[in-house]
Amino acid sequence: MKWNLRLAAANRGIWKASDLQRMLAEHGLVISAGKMSGLWSGEPASIKLDDLDVICAVLGCGVDELLIHEPEKVQRVEHDGQQPAAASSAGPAVTPKRKAGRSLPPT
Repeated sequence: MKWNLRLAAANRGIWKASDLQRMLAEHGLVISAGKMSGLWSGEPASIKLDDLDVICAVLGCGVDELLIHEPEKVQRVEHDGQQPAAASSAGPAVTPKRKAGRSLPPT
């Protein structure tokens, strides 16, 4: 995922992190300067859904404008560690294996 806060804010004429920080505080989301800097200039490791909701409300945007899906960065790895030649969207068929003391599910 790509974090797109700075561009979403710029599209609405918000050019400074401190301006957005003030607007968020007016809507009940008080963010420290350090956390705001991370949200503004980087890609946060995590964000609370409630905080994301306030950010979207303040900017008047949807989550899809703040979080950009990057499927090309996701790689599928087979169990043997080999990358498949072409991964299907449905994924490989799963065949259950019997383990000692366990029965297989009905087919």
